[in-house]
Amino acid sequence: MKRAMLIISSREFRQKQKMYLDLVDQNVQVIVQRRKGKAYALTLITEADRYFSDPEIIQRIAYSIEQAERGELTTLPKEDINKFLGI
Repeated sequence: MKRAMLIISSREFRQKQKMYLDLVDQNVQVIVQRRKGKAYALTLITEADRYFSDPEIIQRIAYSIEQAERGELTTLPKEDINKFLGI
């Protein structure tokens, strides 16, 4: 399914900001174009985006990567992965 896209001016966005944000909520891609060739995409921030912007989480991920690079990891047989993930 193709996603709808709108390209609007910054003036148009300022005048009808709520309408365009509501469209983003409905999965419409909204591009705000400014002078001098600059453009901005409006994007809905999800809970996952907030989670991965948390410095503590990023630090824990970096530490886990370091552990894996040192070989400090646990492997599971393929048949046990779904059970481990609870699916």
